[in-house]
Amino acid sequence: MILPDILQAISQRLKAEHAKAIVVGGSVRDHFLKLPSKDYDIEVYGLDSLEDLEHVLSEFGSVNLVGKSFGVLKFVHNKEEYDFSFPRTESKVSQGHKGFEVQTDGKMDFKTAAKRRDFTINAMGYDIEEKAFLDPFSAQEDLKKQILRHIDDDSFVEDPLRIYRAVQFSARFAFDLAKETKDLCGQMVEEGLLEELPKERVHAEITKLLLKAEKPSLGFALMRELGVLSYFPELEAIIAIPQDPIWHPEGDVWTHTLMCVDAMANICRSGCPHSDNEKQKLKFMFAILCHDFGKAGTTAYDEEKGRLRTIGHEAAGVEPTKNFMYRLTDEHDFIESLLPLVAYHLIPSQFYKNGAKSNAIRRLATKVNIEELVIVAKADFLGRTSEDTLTGVYEAGEWLLEKAKGLKVQNKALDNLLQGRDLIALGLKPSAEFTKILDAVYALQLEGSICSKEDALNYVKKYYLES
Repeated sequence: MILPDILQAISQRLKAEHAKAIVVGGSVRDHFLKLPSKDYDIEVYGLDSLEDLEHVLSEFGSVNLVGKSFGVLKFVHNKEEYDFSFPRTESKVSQGHKGFEVQTDGKMDFKTAAKRRDFTINAMGYDIEEKAFLDPFSAQEDLKKQILRHIDDDSFVEDPLRIYRAVQFSARFAFDLAKETKDLCGQMVEEGLLEELPKERVHAEITKLLLKAEKPSLGFALMRELGVLSYFPELEAIIAIPQDPIWHPEGDVWTHTLMCVDAMANICRSGCPHSDNEKQKLKFMFAILCHDFGKAGTTAYDEEKGRLRTIGHEAAGVEPTKNFMYRLTDEHDFIESLLPLVAYHLIPSQFYKNGAKSNAIRRLATKVNIEELVIVAKADFLGRTSEDTLTGVYEAGEWLLEKAKGLKVQNKALDNLLQGRDLIALGLKPSAEFTKILDAVYALQLEGSICSKEDALNYVKKYYLES
């Protein structure tokens, strides 16, 4: 296992103190999965106290004591942070993620310390000096079989968040959940244990599912199987909602949504702007997850046309999207930013079909970021099995984006050519009429009748000064 030089140096220093440094957690797992890892957690065995560990670490860099009460020291070297900790046990003493009693013991053996972890694949260690892997719960066998298996019933039940961790790990690694683990998770859901989880912790796991899994649909399918969707009625409501097979041969709204989520995950990996911006990608993922929530309440059979229709489902999806998102986070601005993507997700296809004029595209830009909208609409287009999606080319989106770029409104609406100070410079006195004048000028900008500041000033002179 290749490790940063600083960890090798610290390990040798600890050896002089008759102590042992063992790399634990995700970096060991990722080594076997051949995944890149930059976060290293190290457990130190053989020291008497955290103060002894702090003394050793301070010889190599700075030490942050913020996690000391939990037996964890944050060590920083060359701007890189590492978690050093003592082996510990945790026992539940009250509800909530903070309701654990932590007991550290530098003399504890590795298997006892590893037993507190959630899954076998997260309970391996790497002895830096011995260059040997420690695997007390046969994780390497589970890795070969691609199985996610919990370690201990009692400790697993103590933290219900592990159900969401099971979901996101299963999806990220495309692993099957072991039968005994699946049964235990289902039992925990039935007993209502998820109710004690704060939204921030749930949001963090859903975020990992959306951003790290190649096919997030696997996680949502598992959530459904475990009964977790009872906590997300907006998702549960789209199950078995039928769709017109002409447009959606893939099946119901649930099936379509999962296909869209996977399509968006692929777009975010390979073809979206700001691909290094995790928040931007998360906005796209949540927008496509929620885009058809409105179909649950608008799907109806049109007797006259002889087919299913979902008139107004885009706008109808805004309120359930709010409800769903506020159940996960209180980030108001983030939630508000994705609502237009839900409300207008059909517009690119409609504009393309109808040959929308420039003024309509300019007006659209005042309501939604067109470049972002095209990405959401593309994932919606790709999330189905109709023949036109097989090409992978979303012609409507490409057409709209090209038009918007030509009008310079692909990322934002037109700037107002006039400001209040311009009206004052013309000799007008500040009044409530200023808003009316500026709105009139801007409306003409959107129509294309006014294209320059000179045009705008001439319009004001003609209709508000000469009269």
